[in-house]
Amino acid sequence: MKRPLLGLLTLAFATSGAFAQSPSFKFIDKSNMDTLVRPGDNFYQYANGGWLKNNPIPSTETRWGSFNQLIKKTNDNLKTLLAEAAVKNASYGSNSQLGGDFYASGMDSVEIENAGITPIAKQLEAIAGISNAKELLTVISDMHKMGYSPVYTFFIYQDDKNSSQVISQLSQGGLGLPDKDYYFNADDRSKTIRSEYLKHLVNMFKILGDDNKTASKNAEAIMKIETTLAGASMTRVEQRDPNKIYHKMSLKDLQALTPMSNWKEILNDYTGKEISEVLVRQPNFFKEFDTQLIATSLNDWKAYLRWNVIHSAAPYLHTKAVNENFNFYGKVLTGQKVMKPREDRVAIVVDGSIGEVLGRLYVSKYFKPQAKERMLALINNLASTYEDRIKRLDWMGEQTKQKALVKLNAFIRKIGYPDNWKDYSQVHISRTAFYANVVECNKYDFKTMVEKLGKPVDKNEWMMSPPTINAYYNPTVNEIVFPAGILQFPFFDFGADDAVNYGGIGAVIGHEMTHGFDDEGRQYDAEGNLKDWWTQEDADKFKERANRVVEQYNGYTVLNGMNVNGQLTLGENLADLGGLNIAYEAFKKTPQGKSTELIDGFTADQRFFLSWAQIWRSNIRDEALAQRIVTDPHSPGIYRCNGPLINMKEFFTAFGIKEGDSMWKAEAERIKIW
Repeated sequence: MKRPLLGLLTLAFATSGAFAQSPSFKFIDKSNMDTLVRPGDNFYQYANGGWLKNNPIPSTETRWGSFNQLIKKTNDNLKTLLAEAAVKNASYGSNSQLGGDFYASGMDSVEIENAGITPIAKQLEAIAGISNAKELLTVISDMHKMGYSPVYTFFIYQDDKNSSQVISQLSQGGLGLPDKDYYFNADDRSKTIRSEYLKHLVNMFKILGDDNKTASKNAEAIMKIETTLAGASMTRVEQRDPNKIYHKMSLKDLQALTPMSNWKEILNDYTGKEISEVLVRQPNFFKEFDTQLIATSLNDWKAYLRWNVIHSAAPYLHTKAVNENFNFYGKVLTGQKVMKPREDRVAIVVDGSIGEVLGRLYVSKYFKPQAKERMLALINNLASTYEDRIKRLDWMGEQTKQKALVKLNAFIRKIGYPDNWKDYSQVHISRTAFYANVVECNKYDFKTMVEKLGKPVDKNEWMMSPPTINAYYNPTVNEIVFPAGILQFPFFDFGADDAVNYGGIGAVIGHEMTHGFDDEGRQYDAEGNLKDWWTQEDADKFKERANRVVEQYNGYTVLNGMNVNGQLTLGENLADLGGLNIAYEAFKKTPQGKSTELIDGFTADQRFFLSWAQIWRSNIRDEALAQRIVTDPHSPGIYRCNGPLINMKEFFTAFGIKEGDSMWKAEAERIKIW
């Protein structure tokens, strides 16, 4: 919804670094390497070639790498916690009751099969009863409150230019394909996907009871509506500029832009309050939607809403719906061969619905408080190093430097889990109604969201659950956040040497800090306001350097005819480049960083860079990779590994890389920003 989260492949569920590895464990294991490849030719392959060869993608996965291994390990722990909770006679509203009963409802396949599509019957009835455009808008609003996402998104979040206040916001949406480009690209893959999508739509309408002729007609209507919405949507690259998606409008101006939509009633229905202004992320999208309220027939709109209901609910319904959903969104789009086992899928749903309930159970067993202390020490070292580097920048003037330092020192730091947990005790969770539980949680989340209006911004709130393997920077709060899940090997381990921890979690810390100064984050000030605090000269110098990063990554080929999109991935590439440089300099302040010791035949510097490389090892299916090139703001693992390295003289020195080697880059061409 807000700033993209750290790309560490954006995967969830991993154990924390609660326990150190055994003394005999090799944090840099030569068997995972391919030493027949010279490090100066392809460091990613040199560091990870053995592992890549010996770890094919399991049939239940679209990719397999360090993250996926951690996910499997943690998902097993989560399933154990939930299974234990499910057999307890826990008191109503307790964490054990909430988590245990939710899990039990998802595991009750007999009840789910017997229910068929009855869990969505009332919503389908509401859609069938629509008789005019006003009722259509009312049903869309009701669906949003339940967790469906037809046409657009409504949410309440901080005002980018007044971060101490929250404001109602509207954003584009409503597409069944992963990105607007899927509706227009003329390559063979895109054409095939559109053809398969139409077949999927027909099959889903048949599940709802339509005959083949009606289902085909409805499928064509959906494709037409979504193609129109896609045509009015901003691209992902365009949306990376926060000023391009900031349009605060009075209710009067919004109404003038979209005369067919009664936004006063709609916003009052969402919030229960009189709303005077709203932040509209993409005005042209809403103008087109308003036009289509009349241009598109009511029957087609009703078909579109029926599709949204079955599409959203399918993963939680009977086998026929689950399989059809997987056949398209799993097999066709990502190349996944086999669906994950039910217990894995249910655990993921519970975490996604009541993540802090499961998180409390998780951290009590798998997270050591000492990890927070160690992380704070690492963060302090990284922050001090970042401060020194800003002061030494030769391209930035003193006025901008001072404001950059103010912002850096204002970072809010969150580690492990929230200080104040969300209270889900009033949410009714049944042991026999899986999808109803999902909807109840969605309703609760919507209710708690709208209750934020008129209240001070809660800076203690988290956007990830504690078991998540990820981290993020949030520009409107100016915070860096590291959930418990990421505090484990290969990122962090109490028993690891500093080279390993700084090449792993140290680079992650630096990455998140650098997000505060990437092409998006730099436009927010220390208080989280979208405000220009740069001199024009310094801004121009930054953009010139950032454009060189765009050009570097644009040159990376992924699949035949597909290259990395340097504009889409710019923020993450800048964060990788800055984060790794800062982590390395911070590492050199440690005793190991200053030493000449060898561990398993590698110098301290070599271990630092090898640690960085092993984070990104991953085999990925072509289908999944092709989708990510279009939709993911993160570069593929090989380029996240190698991309920053070719700009670091310390890397060249550590491995004796010289002119003529494939990864060599002349000093004058190396990019240094932060």
